Amino acid sequence: MPDGEHLISENSRRIARNTVFLYFRMLLLMLIGLFTARVILRNLGFDDYGLYNAVGSVVAISNVVAMSVSAAIGRFITAGLGEGDTEKSRRIFAVSQAVSICLCLVVLLLVETVGLWFLNTQMDIPAGREDAANWVYQCSAGVLLLSLMSVPYNATILAHERMSAFAYVSIVEAVLKLSVAIAILYSPVDKLKLYALLMLGVAFLVRLSYGLYCRRHFEETLTRPVFDRSMFRKLLSFAGWNFLGSGTFLLNTQGTTILTNIFYGVGMNAPRGVAGQIENIVKQFVNNVVIAINPQITKSYVAGNKDYSFELACKGSKYAVLIILLFLVPYIFEADRLSLLLFGKNPEGTGIFSTLAILCVMMDLVLTTFATLELAHGDIKRYYIIISSVSILILPITWLAFAMGAPAWSAYIVFIAVYLVADLLKLLIIRSQTGFALQKFLRDVLVPCGTVAAVSICLTAACRCFFPDGWWRMVTVLFVSSFATVVCSYFAALTPGEREFIKSKICRKSA
Repeated sequence: MPDGEHLISENSRRIARNTVFLYFRMLLLMLIGLFTARVILRNLGFDDYGLYNAVGSVVAISNVVAMSVSAAIGRFITAGLGEGDTEKSRRIFAVSQAVSICLCLVVLLLVETVGLWFLNTQMDIPAGREDAANWVYQCSAGVLLLSLMSVPYNATILAHERMSAFAYVSIVEAVLKLSVAIAILYSPVDKLKLYALLMLGVAFLVRLSYGLYCRRHFEETLTRPVFDRSMFRKLLSFAGWNFLGSGTFLLNTQGTTILTNIFYGVGMNAPRGVAGQIENIVKQFVNNVVIAINPQITKSYVAGNKDYSFELACKGSKYAVLIILLFLVPYIFEADRLSLLLFGKNPEGTGIFSTLAILCVMMDLVLTTFATLELAHGDIKRYYIIISSVSILILPITWLAFAMGAPAWSAYIVFIAVYLVADLLKLLIIRSQTGFALQKFLRDVLVPCGTVAAVSICLTAACRCFFPDGWWRMVTVLFVSSFATVVCSYFAALTPGEREFIKSKICRKSA
């Protein structure tokens, strides 16, 4: 086998191995996470749960900084490893630490001035819960700062493709969060305050775990923060343009949560919070594939192997849509009962909120691996200016819709419509900059995924007609939709090579 083909084969096996590892983690995390969410919702109640989501959204807007610098640092560290330059990787990590410290100071200033003013003057907080709201706010700010300080370490783990580290730490994190849920069950003090404080403690332990792991396994992390003006400027410039993309997205999502609070009160933040839990579960499943593929997209593109990076971007996009369909199809038909089954409580409006939230996830993540391709290309200025200019329209359009009396869930419709346009523009820009052929996306992603969606929805709808409303109908819908999606994906969406890989794994397990 030629060296190039052998390298691609080895990379493919590494991606598959990492994906399987991450999925084992995800199944366990989903079970723990769902039980934790049930306990939290039951013990905090709708109002406090909605308050926690609304107040947390104020701080989450500042999280755009963390997301932006994370993408920038991750790109440079991964590219350094792809070039095989250890000294360059060490320098990048040292400068990225300095960048994280500087941004922590900026975020802290914003959170304790503008954010604090907005919380206490503009938010709709129930009477008598102002103190609890500020307590939640400060703890959420602490979580944000810890996340920002973790960015260089997390980016290094991803660049080295050590997915087992994420698996182990995430499992510990999930168990700690479950312990938090149980702790507030027996708390004699304010449950919301205790929940916020304990979640801050969990974030600190997670940050400590990633730091210790990196210092033990990666020599480039055994360094102190360094201020290198040239590299500092490159990282900030890259992060600044990426800020437009991640900043616009979070401003739209968290800003919409705040608008929902202002127009409809914390009562409507509760179903939006439950929908957010479903949204996070779907995103975590998709990200398990994306995390395993992204480093290879960057490394292969930097190494000049564009065709392989294009192939990986299409595979990641296809897998993302197929995974989302596993959640979307049953939610289309049985959203209310599924939400009640998962969380034990079902605030009014949860069904339609959750279904539309999953659709929004699809619009957001269908091109997530192509965003990695754009970052690997490096010339991201035009991409983010155009996409951000379009997607930022979500917030004013949503505000206008709410002001005209539209229901709270109409915000999701606005998101879907605007992102349809944004996704098309993303593909056009990537084509012009990298040479990627749109016909390949149509052939390898849209047609097979569209076929799976059409067949699964039609079969599920047909079976649903034979059952009266009730729990047995929900079980039938869940089984038929899952079976139809999996089988149709196998025959209509996977390539012969992918089907052969799955068969070989099944045969090996059964042997």
